[in-house]
Amino acid sequence: MLIRIFIWLVMLMGGVVFGFLIDARLFPKLPDSLWFHLISFMAGLLLLRLVLRASRNTGKLLARLGREGDLPRMETNKLVKEGYYACMRHPMHLGLMLFPPALALIVGSLSFLIIIAPLEMFFIVTMVKIIEEPQALRKFGGTYRDYMNLVPFFSFKKACLKKLFSKYV
Repeated sequence: MLIRIFIWLVMLMGGVVFGFLIDARLFPKLPDSLWFHLISFMAGLLLLRLVLRASRNTGKLLARLGREGDLPRMETNKLVKEGYYACMRHPMHLGLMLFPPALALIVGSLSFLIIIAPLEMFFIVTMVKIIEEPQALRKFGGTYRDYMNLVPFFSFKKACLKKLFSKYV
């Protein structure tokens, strides 16, 4: 868990630093654009709000349905296939994928937004595919394989996204 948090911090802070370094070369007039920064900041806050809602909603559902017995916090031992997990296998990661563009908008870095954030989003999907999915297969076996065959990795259906990003669980 600590390694994952460290990777997130490196990605996000690195995105900010490299974004500003690239901005200084590619968009030298950008720091003068008050309107860009104001609109960007507000859009970033709205997107961050969605990230936090998705994390809160999926976290609460996992805590309620994914744990049996005495487990460390944030651990699960039951496969959850209800709620958001009925329409996609990784709803929390879908929400967290919006974190890099939200931060890019908040800090107002165009390079972070159009170059670095998409790369970080791709990295997140790749890590879920090569780390999370195999872990779930080891943990839940054939039950997870059946779940994989029935439920997509992500879903962009309006009803599913509306539920995931809703204010209340």
